[in-house]
Amino acid sequence: MKKTTIILITFVVVLGGAFLFLQNININRLGTDKYYTQITGEGKKLEEKASSGEVFVRYEYTLRAVKEDGEAKTVTFTSQNPLRQQAYLELFIKNDKGVTSYEEINEDKVPQKAKEKFI
Repeated sequence: MKKTTIILITFVVVLGGAFLFLQNININRLGTDKYYTQITGEGKKLEEKASSGEVFVRYEYTLRAVKEDGEAKTVTFTSQNPLRQQAYLELFIKNDKGVTSYEEINEDKVPQKAKEKFI
């Protein structure tokens, strides 16, 4: 009886920890480099049709992205919605996968070296 209770409690704790981890951590951001960019143009509208006939729309952006230390490169990524003009984004990039995630941020969160490269 005592063993069963300990195993059950351990299972509940591990399951609860896994649930909290998945709710609070974006797995697409693990092991990535942070880059910063500013939306400066309209995204290219891409339409794809599913086998059911439903049309899916994405917007493709090709922009200059800059690391905190000033290293720059050109990246291409897509969004399900058009992004706000002049918005600053923090991009999460893996070398082999490209942009895996992004988040709109305030201008004051963009490192100064990165901002200088936008001008």
